[in-house]
Amino acid sequence: MKGHFIVVEGLEGAGKSSIISLIAGFLKAKQHPVISTREPGGTPMSEAIRECVKQHWQETVTQETELLLMYAARSQLVHNVILPSLEKGLWVIGDRHNLSSVAYQGGGRQIEIKTLDTLREMTLGAFRPDFTIYLDVEPSVGLARARGRGQLDRIEQAGMDFFERARNVFIENVKNDSNAVQINANNSIETVQSDTMAALSNWYRQVEK
Repeated sequence: MKGHFIVVEGLEGAGKSSIISLIAGFLKAKQHPVISTREPGGTPMSEAIRECVKQHWQETVTQETELLLMYAARSQLVHNVILPSLEKGLWVIGDRHNLSSVAYQGGGRQIEIKTLDTLREMTLGAFRPDFTIYLDVEPSVGLARARGRGQLDRIEQAGMDFFERARNVFIENVKNDSNAVQINANNSIETVQSDTMAALSNWYRQVEK
C-alpha cells in the first residue's frame, strides 16, 4: 500500500516544527512508518540550495533566481525522496511544499501565478499533497517568534508587507482546497495542537474507510 503525503504550511513562527512532531507521533501510534522532510532541503543538493536561498549575499538576489532555486530544490526532494518513500508505503510529513512558493514568491514577491504554474507542471506534474495543514498566524506575531529563535535570515527580513501578501495567498488557496484545513496558530500551543489533532483525526478517518 502506498503512503500518504501530509504537508504543514505557514508563515515564519507559525509553529510548524512542533506540529510536525505531533503528526509523526499520531501516525506512528497507528503503526505507520513515517519520515519528515523540509523545503527547501531534504537532499544533499537541496540542502545546498537552501543555504543559497536563505543566506545574505553582497549582491541583489533577483526574485526570479529565488523562485528557480525553490523549484530546483523541490524537484530534487520530490523525485529522490518523497515519491520513492510513498511507493514503499512510508507516510511523509513535509515542512512546506508548493503552496509556500505560491504564497511567498507569488504573493510576497508578486510573481505572476502563470509562471509558478509552469514551473510546478514542469517539476511536479500532477503530484499534490494528500492533506495540507495551514497554520495561520499574524505576521507580526510569527516574526516576533522567529526573532526569538535568533537572527532572521534573508527571506525572514523581507518586510511586513511581503508577509501580509503571502498570508492572504495562503488563506485564499486553503479556502479553495478541499484537502486543506486552516488552524489558528495565534492561539496557545495547547489549543493549536488540539485543533490540529481534531482536523488530522477527521481526515485520517476518511482515508482509512
